[in-house]
Amino acid sequence: MKSLSELLIGVSILERKGSADVDIAAVCFDSRQAAAGSLFVAVSGTTTDGHIFIEKTIEAGAVAVVCEEYPENIKDNVVYIQTPDSAKALGIIASNFYDNPSGNLKLVGITGTNGKTTVATLLYQLFQDLGYKTGLISTVQNHIHTSVIPSTHTTPDPLALNKLLAEMVEVGCDYCFMEVSSHAVAQHRIEGLEFTGGVFTNLTHDHLDFHKTFDAYLKAKKGFFDGLDKSAFALVNVDDKNGRVMLQNTAAHKKTYALKTAADFKARIVENQFSGLLLNIDQAEVWFKMVGSFNAYNLLAVYGTAILLEQDTLKVLTILSRLQGAEGRFDYITSPNGIIGVVDYAHTPDAVQNVLSTIQNIRKGTEQV
Repeated sequence: MKSLSELLIGVSILERKGSADVDIAAVCFDSRQAAAGSLFVAVSGTTTDGHIFIEKTIEAGAVAVVCEEYPENIKDNVVYIQTPDSAKALGIIASNFYDNPSGNLKLVGITGTNGKTTVATLLYQLFQDLGYKTGLISTVQNHIHTSVIPSTHTTPDPLALNKLLAEMVEVGCDYCFMEVSSHAVAQHRIEGLEFTGGVFTNLTHDHLDFHKTFDAYLKAKKGFFDGLDKSAFALVNVDDKNGRVMLQNTAAHKKTYALKTAADFKARIVENQFSGLLLNIDQAEVWFKMVGSFNAYNLLAVYGTAILLEQDTLKVLTILSRLQGAEGRFDYITSPNGIIGVVDYAHTPDAVQNVLSTIQNIRKGTEQV
């Protein structure tokens, strides 16, 4: 239980009606979860406006309400806090409610159109194998050290997100690697989190059903890096033309990786076949079990992140060389008669093109795929 005044630390407040010296048993933004002693945050969603449920939550026992507009009927026994942006307020309140868990471990966010899940999963596997208790928040599944929790969103809502992070802190996790979707940035789901670093993979046309324009999509991705602290690092793929855009307004330490252009972390593909990749990575030749040039970028992003987190180069490359990555990302099987089947989650035109190009580049003339 927290006092309302504790929960409001860092929240932009326009006006308050009532005393902040009240105990809060729970925080919710879904009116159906309102209960005795709860704080309801009225968020204007894409389909429903939480403000229309304020009265209902008070009837259910809410003792305080955070809103952008006051309701018509003001109750004397309820505290009302007016804020310019309820979604931003929710992220900060969630962090305060769970004792700022992101500040008690090293949180690294990975964003981009393709590669987020693979990079986040590889980082989780790598740091577990390096001996650290590690968390993972991803599209496929979430991990709290060795425990697996089902995933419903690429980036959960602020309350679920901070609860996950708090559980990681409770079991002693040192690191958490997290996919950061453009939706999460635009909807302020990561507001209030303290990131140790951010990684950018690439940007292609995707989610325009939500963002409407590519510029809005780009702005959402860039917004993640704009919000990084000066003590954090920003690692971006500069073979992607939008990589340097991500760095334009960030206060974080700027680092780059690439296969084709000059960068802080460099790699070159020596061999590329169904059995794996041979990469020259920072002057060392290493064989990896993963396939395709897109995975060369993913592996390089993971390597660069690990080095920026002050891990030993040889240990990192040794462990990375035996990892398989995320399920459903260029998984393949060879039948008894030699036909190769490939399973991949590719769900954007660019991702599909990457998979098809990889197959074309590495298949031998007689191979059936």
